[in-house]
Amino acid sequence: MTDATETFLQTTRTSYDAIAKDYAAQFPAGRWHPLDRTVITAFAELVSRHGTAPVADLGSGPGHVTALLDELGVPAFGVDLSPAMVALARDTYPRLRFHIGSMTSLDLPDATLGGILALHSTIHVPDAHLPTACAEFHRTLQPGGHVLLAFQPADAPGHLHLPERFGHEIDLDYYWRTPEQLTTVLTEAGLDLVATAHREPTGEETRPRAFVLSRKPTPEG
Repeated sequence: MTDATETFLQTTRTSYDAIAKDYAAQFPAGRWHPLDRTVITAFAELVSRHGTAPVADLGSGPGHVTALLDELGVPAFGVDLSPAMVALARDTYPRLRFHIGSMTSLDLPDATLGGILALHSTIHVPDAHLPTACAEFHRTLQPGGHVLLAFQPADAPGHLHLPERFGHEIDLDYYWRTPEQLTTVLTEAGLDLVATAHREPTGEETRPRAFVLSRKPTPEG
């Protein structure tokens, strides 16, 4: 692993370790925008139609999305960089599986996942490392498996650094991308675009939300 890779992984890990409890309190379970839940439900149906292979929830945080997938009948497990987040998820959902890991180097065999979900977690991956993450998506997905990414879209690529959140000192970077930029990286990794969705911010949200759904092609296409 290069020094640059380890640096962004370490700063993201320690930042979320610092804010884990406050983050979980700010974003409790069940607080879903109806359109977001609809997209996740559609993803779950697509995965279920394909087979019974599990779904990896990458950047699983407090575990709420993993639990929703389980509620929707999809076998799912969570992966997160932050040990504190993983501990919270395990305490909240002891029946489900969560482990520490990075989407840039998944400790999973080839072609074993029926789906991958990464909701607002690729936003912390620098542009130089995003192709590596998408290549890992392609490697671990079964042919015909789907990947659903959610992110805060931008009209043009941008970057934000936060030194503080919830009163804690952190060192966290956010990368804003256009849907076209993210779709291009997924396509270059061998994943075919299925759909995109966009909604405007509501309530306390300050940025729009977007989804990109892609699929690993089968030999039949």
